[in-house]
Amino acid sequence: MTELNWLPAVEMAALVRGKAVSPVEIARAVLDQVEACEPRINAFSELLPERFLAAAREAERAVMAGEATGPLHGVPVTIKDLTVMRGLRMGSGSLTQEGVVPAEDAPVVTRLLNAGAMPLGRTTTPEFGWTGVSRSPLTGETHNPWRHGYNAGASSAGAGAAAAAGFGPLHQGSDGAGSVRMPAHFCGIFGMKPSFGRVPYYPVNGGDYASHVGPMTRTVADAALMLSVMAGPHPWDHTSLEAAPADYPGRLHEPRAGLRIAYSADLGHARVDPEVARLARKAAEDLAAAAGAALVEVTPGWGPLGPEIGRFFWSSHLTRLAPLLPDWAARMDPGLVACVKQGLTHSLSEYQRMRPRKYAYVAQIHRFFEEVDLLLTPAVSVPAFPLPRLRPADWPEHAWDWLAWAEFSYPFNLSGNPAASLPCGFTAEGLPVGLQVVGRRFDDLGVLQASALFEKARPWADRRPPLARRE
Repeated sequence: MTELNWLPAVEMAALVRGKAVSPVEIARAVLDQVEACEPRINAFSELLPERFLAAAREAERAVMAGEATGPLHGVPVTIKDLTVMRGLRMGSGSLTQEGVVPAEDAPVVTRLLNAGAMPLGRTTTPEFGWTGVSRSPLTGETHNPWRHGYNAGASSAGAGAAAAAGFGPLHQGSDGAGSVRMPAHFCGIFGMKPSFGRVPYYPVNGGDYASHVGPMTRTVADAALMLSVMAGPHPWDHTSLEAAPADYPGRLHEPRAGLRIAYSADLGHARVDPEVARLARKAAEDLAAAAGAALVEVTPGWGPLGPEIGRFFWSSHLTRLAPLLPDWAARMDPGLVACVKQGLTHSLSEYQRMRPRKYAYVAQIHRFFEEVDLLLTPAVSVPAFPLPRLRPADWPEHAWDWLAWAEFSYPFNLSGNPAASLPCGFTAEGLPVGLQVVGRRFDDLGVLQASALFEKARPWADRRPPLARRE
């Protein structure tokens, strides 16, 4: 029973429905794993053991009574600490949020709990989700399960670390510039940013339609199941898509012939670590082979336009935090403070002139996808690096610009395309690397199907990181 915590959600839910395993046994196995690994990893801003066990006992009672159950009945889930949960402190990784306790659940939380998922806890995030480095003034450092003291990615770092460490199968993340895909890359798990609006985001984010909610799991099938529960329109998010989600679990292995697959090693401008480049290219070739498709290498003309646009809007949108600086700057992340100050140098006139440039850039991306079905790239330019740093040691230092090693992520937040990171190998030092799979807008199913093809050819979920092994 000690291995129950590693079971995929698809199998776990089936065993619970069949009365072969009790949700209480699952809960205890997961809590045992958490106890064995924490606080070395530090994946939680708040663990909810009493609520978790109470939900497990109720789930067991419902099964034994023959009551109707949802698709996630008896399955553990974690919620990121940027997502509102009723009655629980929303720390957002910041000391400034003391006393912030939402009075309602975000729609995604309601849907997961109504489907029968059991809430294990809230996972860590950097301050207001601003950076790709897994530390915050509120919760300290979240460590990569593959190497203590190394970055786990962000801002869904706690979710990525929890998934890799075997703290149950389902973890909710959010992604404004790569924050689902970066932790997936660094932690060796599967993470997907669906099409913009596929999953309702509440409260609606002020980042000009860049933020997405997505699943973080160890298998593609679990992500498909979780996304099918979270997705669909909701009146609280006026940007949510009207269409109901496709049957992602049921159609995951549906054949799809004639795929046009492109690969870009650097989008025409990105600096990429040689080991990452080698592993990503081999993975792209293997995915294309599994799909029975030719792999065409491309250098998209829109690629080099991204850095200026991405950095301008990232710092501009963070100026919403400027009112905090007079009283709190000394107790905030120095990089965040520097980024906000950079954004304050942009005038409203500059912002309005930059928006048409951004939308022209987005249009170029969508025109590109008229010619290809999938674009493959490295998920992140570098493997995990030591936590005190904002950039790897062999990169030039900067006060706030972590985007330099995440050039493959944020373009598809701006464009709203579905994109996933899937594990594709390890560096010589044993650090995970991810391949990014980007699909045409609204083709979330296609991204999942391609990822499942690769997973079948090169399965990864049985690998256990060193910090997740019980002593």
